[in-house]
Amino acid sequence: MKAFILCLAALLAGQMITRQSKPIVRLKPSQAVISSADGGKLVELLNSAATINLPGQPPKVDAQGNPWGVDVKNFGPQAVNIVGNTSFTTKVNVNQTVHIYSSGSTYILKQE
Repeated sequence: MKAFILCLAALLAGQMITRQSKPIVRLKPSQAVISSADGGKLVELLNSAATINLPGQPPKVDAQGNPWGVDVKNFGPQAVNIVGNTSFTTKVNVNQTVHIYSSGSTYILKQE
């Protein structure tokens, strides 16, 4: 039983490390744009503007050459609208994380 608990703890610790390995960007309250350089990162919002814009032209790849995408986590105090090109808008509630990807021509919200 003790060995099982230790194995379970090691597995959970490994998952926590994997999830935290994504670089984090904290937008300043005065900043209302997620830049193309933020691709592949977790963008954290705290006391942010009510509307945050994605890059005007959806990027194709991030700095590592992977398909461009960002995770956006809203710490509050209010919901935030993320706006891309004319066909993309999503609302991020407090304590919610959304996953946004780019096809190179439009933005896509990945549902989990």
